Amino acid sequence: MNRHPRQAFRPQDFFLTPQPVAQVPGTMDFREAVSVMVGQMLETAHAAGLDRYEVAARASRLTGQHVSKAMLDGYTAPSRQTFNIPLWLAPVLEVVCNSADLAGWQADTIGGQLLLGADTLDAEIGRLERQRASSMKRLRALRNLSERSGG
Repeated sequence: MNRHPRQAFRPQDFFLTPQPVAQVPGTMDFREAVSVMVGQMLETAHAAGLDRYEVAARASRLTGQHVSKAMLDGYTAPSRQTFNIPLWLAPVLEVVCNSADLAGWQADTIGGQLLLGADTLDAEIGRLERQRASSMKRLRALRNLSERSGG
């Protein structure tokens, strides 16, 4: 697996520029990594009191589609390379399992960063602070130019 599951946001991370994984032929087959992450997500849910039967039942209710424990077992088996979790089900399992590991991993993989909850507010505050600083710098430059030209 090229990337680690999503870790907690740290303020110093905001200043790092995320980069996508290198586009090297034959290195972007993520089926095994996805299977392992889904397995870890289900293990964490199990530790919190949700077994795979309950996860499957909740996912079925939320989607209106049949999701079985056997399907979940297949999604977590790296040996079943043709049976990865479908994209439409990934966010549902994350909601049911109270996880964002898959979404965070996907964002990291394509060169982004997933921010949730208060982290999104912190990021927006930082963006606006940078915008304000840039505007103030531009305003000072314009005032200086105006003063020099006799305005």
